[in-house]
Amino acid sequence: MRVARPADGVLAMKSKSFLVNARRCALERGFSLVELMVTVAVLSLLMTLAVPSFNEWIQNGRIRTAAESIQNGLQVARAEAVRRNARVEFALVGTGGGWVVRFAGGGATIQARSGSEGAGGVVLSTVPEDATSVAFDGLGRSDNTLTAINVDVPTSALPAAQSRDLRITIGTGGVRMCDPNVSDSRDPRKC
Repeated sequence: MRVARPADGVLAMKSKSFLVNARRCALERGFSLVELMVTVAVLSLLMTLAVPSFNEWIQNGRIRTAAESIQNGLQVARAEAVRRNARVEFALVGTGGGWVVRFAGGGATIQARSGSEGAGGVVLSTVPEDATSVAFDGLGRSDNTLTAINVDVPTSALPAAQSRDLRITIGTGGVRMCDPNVSDSRDPRKC
């Protein structure tokens, strides 16, 4: 026969208490309806505040993507002209930021990009207005028929105050992207 010790009684009480707590925790898992509704309300409020900023970010991203694509196309045309020691032409295609690099005078296409590749909905304007192409000679110099390309989105998509317009300038020193809205003369983004 076994003699009960005081320590055995304490262990038995602790194990019984543990089982009761484990059963209670098993019954109390999950979320209450009130907790779930509060979470949904907080998430809805955060989404309502975030959507306008997200839209602005997307539209400005499209401007940046189109400007970088055009700048890259101009740099490809200039590099190919130097590499091949021939006149190579960069031409805008359509209104949405598409372009083609080809031998001058409508020759064979070297490289082309569609305006719908990540930059849909942008508006391009050129300086001078009717110019759509620029040719580079074997030394990488431009013929100055196209001196700048402005990239923007319509004000129906994003108000002008929130839009980050970009300009690609084409000069004898090369191709450069700048921001026409920067006014500080020390800022390297200034046009």
